[in-house]
Amino acid sequence: MSIRVSFSEMKETAKKAFLNLGLTEEQAEACAAIHTASSADGVESHGMNRIPRFAVYVRKGWINIKGTPQLIGARGAAENYDGQRGIGVLNALFCADRAVELAKAHGIGLVALKNTTHWMRGGTYAWRTAEAGFIGINWINTESCMPMWGSDVKSVGNNPFCLAIPREDGEIVVDMAMSQYAYGKLGVYRLAGKQLPYPGGFDKDGNLTSDPGAIEESMRILPAGYWKGSSLAIALDLAAAAIANGFCGIDMDEEGKGSCTGCNQIFIAIDPYLFGDREKTQEMFNRRVAAADAAHPIDPRHPVRCPGENTLERRRQSQAEGVLVDEAIWAQVQALAAGDMDTEDIASF
Repeated sequence: MSIRVSFSEMKETAKKAFLNLGLTEEQAEACAAIHTASSADGVESHGMNRIPRFAVYVRKGWINIKGTPQLIGARGAAENYDGQRGIGVLNALFCADRAVELAKAHGIGLVALKNTTHWMRGGTYAWRTAEAGFIGINWINTESCMPMWGSDVKSVGNNPFCLAIPREDGEIVVDMAMSQYAYGKLGVYRLAGKQLPYPGGFDKDGNLTSDPGAIEESMRILPAGYWKGSSLAIALDLAAAAIANGFCGIDMDEEGKGSCTGCNQIFIAIDPYLFGDREKTQEMFNRRVAAADAAHPIDPRHPVRCPGENTLERRRQSQAEGVLVDEAIWAQVQALAAGDMDTEDIASF
């Protein structure tokens, strides 16, 4: 069952949890803000829901809370950093901002980050780039957690991809996994006792199903677009590993330190007015979005919306009414904030 908690209370509780894990005041403040904002935008799977797992990884030593990005190479508008297995959110914020700074100087900026940890919600960095006025493209490679099309065992990462357009009347942002539903989203539906809106994978007997628990058990999530999703996933893995000069998915498989430990992340910022006029470009954005939103809906109760528009609406609702969070997850975050939950309690949830 979900409840609503005020944004300020959620953020302060999360901050206490991070402080109890050994993060500095500055680190805890930044992480709490990002996790709370993710839940407020409707991405609970990578907001509050991820804090307990983060705690497990810190206590296992899989996350180096003192690690920060170290520059190891630069070439024109591109830079390469080693994340030192530091806090994924903070490493990614640094690199997204650095890509914007490079784009201000060169028209385009690319930052490749290797040896980092889970960045939580990938869309955080695409939104951040768009809000700074730049087109944002970013993706990550992960350990194998999804079957290649035609296989019944996990053999490729569910490598999220994000693309953001800096429309001044409301950013347009795509934040997608390579599966129909990411594992985090399966968990959200399972905790709520709900079925998925559309089939999202296979059960242990190989039947296509909308039961999130059955898919989690089989680990046979459905690639988005069937063969297209798994094809793009392997290509994103190879590209990230090459550009960042870091691990590919099978290296993470062999090391076996959980989700995204040792991964690569790519951050690209592009000046949208590189060859055009700001006013004309923004007018084009608005015309195109308005035309798409005006498309005839299948169900009049659910009008067509471009990606990011519903997120902005959920953000406004969360600020006004409180942020949705699963009661059991919230209890864990509160326990971490109070300092009375150990790793075994979290891992068994």
